[in-house]
Amino acid sequence: MENYNEKLNWRYATKKFNPEKSLNKEDVDYLQKSIQLSASSYGLQPYEVFVVTDKETKEKLKEAAWGQSQLTDASHVFIFAGLKKLNEDYIDSYLENISKIREVQVQDLSGLKDMLTSNILGKPEDQQKIWAQKQTYIALGNLLSAAAHLKVDTCPMEGFDAEKFDEILGISGTNLTTAVIATAGYRSDEDQLQHAKKVRKQEEELFHLI
Repeated sequence: MENYNEKLNWRYATKKFNPEKSLNKEDVDYLQKSIQLSASSYGLQPYEVFVVTDKETKEKLKEAAWGQSQLTDASHVFIFAGLKKLNEDYIDSYLENISKIREVQVQDLSGLKDMLTSNILGKPEDQQKIWAQKQTYIALGNLLSAAAHLKVDTCPMEGFDAEKFDEILGISGTNLTTAVIATAGYRSDEDQLQHAKKVRKQEEELFHLI
């Protein structure tokens, strides 16, 4: 546990990446697996993740993120796109996946389907979108922790034009929209933030033991 916390203390939101250093496939696979294994409400994972390495695409993303160099200098850009709304087909697909993996009959999951239909599909579409976007942040947290474990630098980012990102990714007009992103790679020696002490609330301010 101490080793885990040491790695969390090592990580920071990297502002300057070394464009000459790239992640290897093994590490990328590890990071993707950490996202895949992330918790989500009901296990529905109401999002998809775009992993961008194409230089031309990254240049376009940089323009849509007001020129932030992380988009082009980092090795990989992870873009979490949440669903705008869920429907019965999505619920059915999820239940079929449970049936296949856990080797149970779909009809035995009727109670779960009724609950999901009521609790999720019963929400107004704007609330479904907000709920789905919240789920992406859980997956983002897993990515950041997994990257720290590998000593891979990351920078979670909300400073971008979501509509322009959607256009660049080719998801405009679909049921997906960009929610949050993270760049991943290796810090530049010129990034002075790596030498700054981490600033967090003191434990007595943060925790209330009842």
